[in-house]
Amino acid sequence: MPSLCLGWGVAQVSMAACRSFGALMAARFFLGLFEGGCLPLFGVITSQWYRRAEQPMRIAAWFGTNGLATMVAAAASYGLGHIRSHLLRPWQTIFLSVGLLTILSAPFVYWKLDNDVASARFLTDHEKAQAVERLRANQTGTGGRDFKWSHLAEVALEPKTYLWIGMALCLNALASVTNTFGPLILGGFVSDKSASTLLNVPFGVVQTVVIVLACYLAQRARLKGAILILLMLPVVAGLAILFSVHRDPSARATLLVGYYLLAFMYGGIPLIVTWIVGNTAGTTKKSVAMSVYNAATSAGNIIGPLLFDDKDAPAYRPGLRSCLIIVVTLVVVVAAQWANLVLLNRLQEKRRVRNGKPANVVDRSMESTYQAMGAPPDDVVASDAAAAAGRLGDQAFLDLTDVENDEFIYIY
Repeated sequence: MPSLCLGWGVAQVSMAACRSFGALMAARFFLGLFEGGCLPLFGVITSQWYRRAEQPMRIAAWFGTNGLATMVAAAASYGLGHIRSHLLRPWQTIFLSVGLLTILSAPFVYWKLDNDVASARFLTDHEKAQAVERLRANQTGTGGRDFKWSHLAEVALEPKTYLWIGMALCLNALASVTNTFGPLILGGFVSDKSASTLLNVPFGVVQTVVIVLACYLAQRARLKGAILILLMLPVVAGLAILFSVHRDPSARATLLVGYYLLAFMYGGIPLIVTWIVGNTAGTTKKSVAMSVYNAATSAGNIIGPLLFDDKDAPAYRPGLRSCLIIVVTLVVVVAAQWANLVLLNRLQEKRRVRNGKPANVVDRSMESTYQAMGAPPDDVVASDAAAAAGRLGDQAFLDLTDVENDEFIYIY
């Protein structure tokens, strides 16, 4: 992670030094290269430190900074954009400032971020053992250093991988709407382009609130698929406003509301990340699954702008119509993944019975408060539960995949 932060910062600073299209493309390539590894690594690290019930809010804590960054970037861009220099253009000043801050963060990340629970410098040996034990019910392990080709094969052959890819493509293709309509709508309120960036501050506020609220509801209700589908309702409303309202000065406020409603789509990204890391066991498999997901998000970012053609300006109705179709497709894919995970749990129950284990196992990783994996449910006699649970949990730290471990329980 420190290496990614350092490389990311250097790439940003390099943007300020670009004087040709080729140099700019090279800097952008390395910017994407170092940025591309961050989301998968953030997700994997979170899954190695927290119980599955705790992961949504932890992911919201770091992903929600995207909304905060939108607010800070809007204000900073306005201020830095007014710096007059014969050497640097305003956009170069912005990249130079942000890049230097990113470089300065690398030593701090190296100092404070430990690899995993077992090597945490701020825990005693006894606390490390306790921290590892509380992760047993996750059945996803605590990390490993060996690359396993069998894990890679599972990712390539599983239907749920391609459903994750479908979600990433749809959600990030939709994000292009904000890039297309944001400048058009915000530019209509003020003549100064730098001042129009300040209107992105409320967008960042909505983004942050939605991310935190969506993850909180998913954690409380223990239903990620349902919350993800509900998040699409305001997005549909925003798209409908942009599609139906005429582009004239009297409709600017209405169009702005429609634009801000699109911020709800960003609440879906941390939910999908939580869904993936919570339903994927095995270090290699989880790392590959998150990498594939992030690659799909990049593909979605490429596809999105292609939906909008300059000849359709300023309404871009064909592009908006395509986005509405994408939302419907996303809902269908989420529902399909939900049904797929339910089916996988049914198959796991049958496997446990064949292996002489109880079909129904209490998923302690999703309890609101920590309980040891062998603790009996309230309606089960402790002595009977002890006999059934005595063999459960022994495979939790063997770096098995969710397919290899019959005790793994998929979450919805």
